Amino acid sequence: MSTQSKVPPAVRAAGALTALQGLAGLAFAVALVVRSFSADESGEVLGEAAYFAVLSAGVLAAGAGLVLGRHWGRTPAIVVQLLLLGVAWYMYGPSGRQLWGALLGGYVVITLVLLFTNPVRRWALGVDEDEADA
Repeated sequence: MSTQSKVPPAVRAAGALTALQGLAGLAFAVALVVRSFSADESGEVLGEAAYFAVLSAGVLAAGAGLVLGRHWGRTPAIVVQLLLLGVAWYMYGPSGRQLWGALLGGYVVITLVLLFTNPVRRWALGVDEDEADA
């Protein structure tokens, strides 16, 4: 049996959700580049776009790693979800954007639940691989 078939479906689903976050971040970076054409301080806006592009590429890589069944993608995906949970809290409370905060919070919680299900935890720890080798 190949290693790819042992990857739980929740890993691939969480990877797809994380990769979607990375793509949204890259789209935001592109929007910043477009905005820089009309900005007075275009260098600052381009620097911000580069910053978001690098971070979003990392998020996209973590999501792609999970979709491909790579163990290394789980930890960065969890860290991103925890950071976005704080963003969702801020949107819901102090920012006054309850709808957007609730939507983002729900999205993040779903992704976190997928990353912490029992089959995913067993896969991440390699427990099932030890039983298959015996």
